[in-house]
Amino acid sequence: QVQLVESGGGNVQAGGSLRLSCVASGGIVSIRDMGWYRQAPGKQRELVATRPVGGSTNYAHSVKGRCTISRDDVKNTVSLQMSNLKPEDTAVYYCYAHILNNRGRWSDYWGQGTQVAVSS
Repeated sequence: QVQLVESGGGNVQAGGSLRLSCVASGGIVSIRDMGWYRQAPGKQRELVATRPVGGSTNYAHSVKGRCTISRDDVKNTVSLQMSNLKPEDTAVYYCYAHILNNRGRWSDYWGQGTQVAVSS
């Protein structure tokens, strides 16, 4: 079955940088959208960045200019390079992908999440 696995989270000092990675595997035929979301304690999950197959990349206003999303359609990976991190970036970050599996179905898939903690 299709699964998404994130990596790269951890503790970092304010102003530092971090790179999150996600790999999709398991009976994938095609991937349309890939991206990253995050959820802080007591808050709703919010979009960080998405990268469709074609068209414009989308960034949340709070991270625009500090984050760069990229994807590799050969390796089925998506990454998020974050710089100048702030305490308010602290959250669990989730990988997202819209995938056509080998059963002929398009579905949304989510990773288990990776923790990012930014200290001041």
